[in-house]
Amino acid sequence: MAATVPPGHRVSRAGRWSAWAFLAPVTGYLVVCYAYPLYRNVELSLREYTVRSFVQGGAPFAGLDNYRTTLADPTFEPALTHTLVFTVASLVLQFTIGMALALFFHQHFPLSRTLRAVILVPWLLPLIVSASTWSWLLNSDAGLVNAALGVVGVDPVHWLTSPRWSLVSVIIANVWIGVPFNLVVLHSGLQAIPAELYEASALDGATGWQRFRSITFPLLRPVSAITLLLGLIYTLKVFDLIWIMTRGGPADSSTTLATWSYRLGFGNLLPRFGPGAAVGNLLIVLALLAGLGYLRRQRRQQS
Repeated sequence: MAATVPPGHRVSRAGRWSAWAFLAPVTGYLVVCYAYPLYRNVELSLREYTVRSFVQGGAPFAGLDNYRTTLADPTFEPALTHTLVFTVASLVLQFTIGMALALFFHQHFPLSRTLRAVILVPWLLPLIVSASTWSWLLNSDAGLVNAALGVVGVDPVHWLTSPRWSLVSVIIANVWIGVPFNLVVLHSGLQAIPAELYEASALDGATGWQRFRSITFPLLRPVSAITLLLGLIYTLKVFDLIWIMTRGGPADSSTTLATWSYRLGFGNLLPRFGPGAAVGNLLIVLALLAGLGYLRRQRRQQS
């Protein structure tokens, strides 16, 4: 005797076509804007492309030679180190400052909404404007930062032209841009925490730090996880900010994998498309591993 399918489980042919119709635009977008560029970048990294072969085709197959060349290049190790330092320092500072500001604005004092809107300005500005602004602020001769340091008797700092300070300079600018995002997401998470929990803890005599450690931070863990994950993905691939401010210099002191990839592929008179694509793919793998590792750690903590 054939089993009957409940009416609620029957899907008509028209319903299936409607479902595919809704999926088609998203699928097309993912294929055109993500899958094909990724395939093209992998293909570039496996061939010896010149300007002529890039336009006309016919580049010889090189296998993993471009990856071996990249890993053996003297620039690879400092670029990887700068990428990790830039990413970790930016994430820690953005999240810490964003959390502090979110807790501050959670008090609902007068003008809190106005001040919160003002703090969002760095996040809303075009990145080229932010980078140009910080280049002017950190200028060695006419920058506002050095002028303020001179008032308190501190010698001028060569923020953008010194190998000691160039990476610090781009980290400062990136933190300034990223703090508003952390503030918005974490403040939204704080709004979702029931006020009754804080009232009960206050009756039990808990201090502010105890309430943060036992209530706020544990309940913000899912929001914190997605905030840090998105910040990680964004920060690993930051290119335009560093390129506008320092171009990876001086002496490669602020070169990251993203700026090095661009410089190999487009920043020289003789472009090296293969090694440039190989560096880009290594950056994608690094971001993927970091993201998967972070998600796995969060799942372990929740289980």
